[in-house]
Amino acid sequence: MLTPTDETLLRRAIDIAANAVTIGDAPYGSLLADAAGTILIEEHNTVSRDNDIAAHPELKLARWAARELSPEAAAGTTMYTSCQPCGMCTGGIVRSGLGRVVYALATAQLVELNPGSGWPQVPQEGPALFEAARVPIEAFYRK
Repeated sequence: MLTPTDETLLRRAIDIAANAVTIGDAPYGSLLADAAGTILIEEHNTVSRDNDIAAHPELKLARWAARELSPEAAAGTTMYTSCQPCGMCTGGIVRSGLGRVVYALATAQLVELNPGSGWPQVPQEGPALFEAARVPIEAFYRK
């Protein structure tokens, strides 16, 4: 259940997305707030501007949190974002240790609003060559 603070901060993420459009960027915005609801950082999508497929606001915030916050502080944050994080961003969010994500549009809703915006599946093969692949992993983790 969303609190009034959640709704306020989620509306701010939507405003960030709307502002991004006015400056020629894609309509996605996010912010990271601490446990008290204080905004720590805001970002919008700059994939086209930066010519960087990873310039999603959610991933930018996750990377910032991993660099700038202690694990305990990161765990107390909430990310508010205008759309549900994609798989790339979700991976970054998990690895950065953020505590919670609140989003406005689900991916399925985004695809309904922008048909053709889904991603194709890329075939993957593996696992393979376990004995060779384990050598650098063991060398690193068994120091």
